[in-house]
Amino acid sequence: MLSLKNVTLRRGPRALFEGATLTLFAGEKVGVVGPNGAGKSSLFALLRGELGADAGEVGVQSGYVLASVLQEVAPDPRPAVEFVLDGDRALRAVEAELAAAEAAHDGARVGALHARLLALDGYAARSRAARLLAGLGFDAAAIERPVAEYSGGWQRRLALAQALMARSDILLLDEPTNHLDLDAVLWLEDWLRAYPGTLLVIAHDREFLDRVVTRIVSIEGGRVAAYAGNYSDFELQRAQQLAQQQSAFERQQREIRHVLDFVERFRAKASKARQAQSRLKQLERMERIAPAHVDSPFAFSFVAPARLPRPLLVLEDAAAGYDGRPVLGGVRLSLAPGDRVALLGRNGAGKSTLTRVLAGLQPLQGGTRTAAQELAIGYFAQHQLEQLDPRATPLEHLRAEGGAALARAGEQEQRSFLGGFGFGGERVFERVAPFSGGEKARLVLALIVSRRPNLLLLDEPTNHLDLEMRHALGMALQDYAGAIVLVSHDRYLLRLVADQLWLVAGGRAEPFDGDLDDYAAWLRSPRPEPEGARAAAPAAPRGALAERERKRREAEQRQRIAPLRAEVERRERELERLAAEQRTLEERLGEPALHAPAARAELVALLARQGTVKRLVAEAEEAWLSASEALEAARAAG
Repeated sequence: MLSLKNVTLRRGPRALFEGATLTLFAGEKVGVVGPNGAGKSSLFALLRGELGADAGEVGVQSGYVLASVLQEVAPDPRPAVEFVLDGDRALRAVEAELAAAEAAHDGARVGALHARLLALDGYAARSRAARLLAGLGFDAAAIERPVAEYSGGWQRRLALAQALMARSDILLLDEPTNHLDLDAVLWLEDWLRAYPGTLLVIAHDREFLDRVVTRIVSIEGGRVAAYAGNYSDFELQRAQQLAQQQSAFERQQREIRHVLDFVERFRAKASKARQAQSRLKQLERMERIAPAHVDSPFAFSFVAPARLPRPLLVLEDAAAGYDGRPVLGGVRLSLAPGDRVALLGRNGAGKSTLTRVLAGLQPLQGGTRTAAQELAIGYFAQHQLEQLDPRATPLEHLRAEGGAALARAGEQEQRSFLGGFGFGGERVFERVAPFSGGEKARLVLALIVSRRPNLLLLDEPTNHLDLEMRHALGMALQDYAGAIVLVSHDRYLLRLVADQLWLVAGGRAEPFDGDLDDYAAWLRSPRPEPEGARAAAPAAPRGALAERERKRREAEQRQRIAPLRAEVERRERELERLAAEQRTLEERLGEPALHAPAARAELVALLARQGTVKRLVAEAEEAWLSASEALEAARAAG
């Protein structure tokens, strides 16, 4: 159906990939992965015929229809549903012919065209478009709104729906989950799994790829390679290949050093000169193996907040909305250091509204918001990407908007910090204006990290971020000492970070009794609300006695849990200290000088300490586990 034969594609003087050979068959579902700038989107442009190969052949089977998502949506006064129907080009062609035949009063032609319309199931086309829009988060009224009234993110959803509407044999999707909520991502997975054609999708969402694709095409280091299986299978195969490559590289390096030693020793000896020259020629003919590189370009961590008050922030019966219209009510939430809360809910349920309430950016219509005096919030939302000064550089942003300590630091320290977010070398001096969405998101995250917040509010932080940066963010959040409230469609990040799930539904926000798989099942069920979640109608007023009793129980629960949580945190700090000492001892014991006869006494002492630390680590792990189990039991007891 689709093939590449020895294809080379260049961007200016740089080859994105060379010698690419690939064959895709009808019905295959393929994920395309690789670092930013590797050539993934350029490959799609090549398949669409927008770019020409610099060498080799690109083949698409004759007569096959290829569909992809519009990169830009032009201002359009028509309703959204009409824009989506444009994706069915065969339908639109028959409709145009039918309008012409009716204008010409050609009855026979009109009858024939109605028969063709029936064969295309054209009378149900509007219903099909409406179902696509509903799956992507549009309600019944929204599908009649003009396209021009929608924001950029919603226009991207419309463009995606139009591509899905097409009667395509090959579907190209470039980051389709960006700008989607989790419920829309789950719907899209189901739709794509049922799609009968050949799918190529660029995505940075691990679970999405795992659930949708059965083959991975990796573009990295100028090479295009195909792997059987989903993304998890690819990671395993790639790790094995890299390990084999590194082993082969190290063997070859030993062989090269051996040959060079021989040449250096015998080049000057007449009897060995010919052999030395022969060995040099052997090296010249040797096909060099490159070392395997698997290190992420991103490496950062959250510096411990200056203060960790307890609680950080409390909402009591908080209500919020817009223009007098309530969105949320009766919200009770207390956040303390170490809390990891993920907000779930359908599109428009109020997740972002609740996040803005927590940030202090959304006025309350009722209830209270009580913040600790030393509360320091780090708030990430998509609109902040557009608030960056396009004329300023990353270094200038850090000095103007970063944390006080880094703003006063020397340039080298500031550049090292920004390097952890992918702004290495001269990139710190480049203006932000031409930066991609991913680069802007990384800069906003860098500014937040630099301020040492003790409460992180992250609203879709992974939009535009590639797999490596998503992984680095997840690792950094795991070690973060403050509290986190997270809204994300990236289930890998949610599973990695969150230990509490809250459902925003029916105008309420409450703990969700289940995991992400249970939430997915709830979304697919016909029931409007899960068990335990309140209906959209306001709750009946509580009596004063009942309210005082509830507050007393909650205060007792917080008081009972506080020392258990403090014990878990103390045990964690002890484990970290011992682990750091263990690493230092291992590094010291690996030094060659320590194994000389003169250092024997020191070696014996270090080995003894290593044994002691190993025992202490085991004891600390057991104590931490016991403390964690006690905390969980106390939480469950309520």
